[in-house]
Amino acid sequence: MTLTFNSNRYGELLSQYQPKLIRTEAENEEALAIVETLMQRPQRSPEENELFALLITLIEKFEQEHYLPGAVSTPRSRLLFLMEQRQLQQADLMELLGSEDAIAAIFNGDREISTFQAKALGAFFHVEPGLFI
Repeated sequence: MTLTFNSNRYGELLSQYQPKLIRTEAENEEALAIVETLMQRPQRSPEENELFALLITLIEKFEQEHYLPGAVSTPRSRLLFLMEQRQLQQADLMELLGSEDAIAAIFNGDREISTFQAKALGAFFHVEPGLFI
């Protein structure tokens, strides 16, 4: 069964959470709390996935501007962010990404995440695989 995107439900979520550009540490903490709540849901709806991706983008923008000025979001940085939120280590992704050498190459920036790996990571984190490409 394929879930379809419900614009009305998404509008309700937007109304409930009211995501906006993050300008303060307090707003960042609020957004992180919502992301954490959404991450804990085992079966997010397509609308919740969209809100999740939007919040991650807003959080990354704030953190890049305030913690890493001049840094650009990359598939690797998005993976590291999601791992940090779930308190995961590289070894926790061994089955998804392959060998220890492959994981080390990705985390060292020596190798890009493959399309196959991006799909596996997307399914694992319940996000669009495109975040990792």
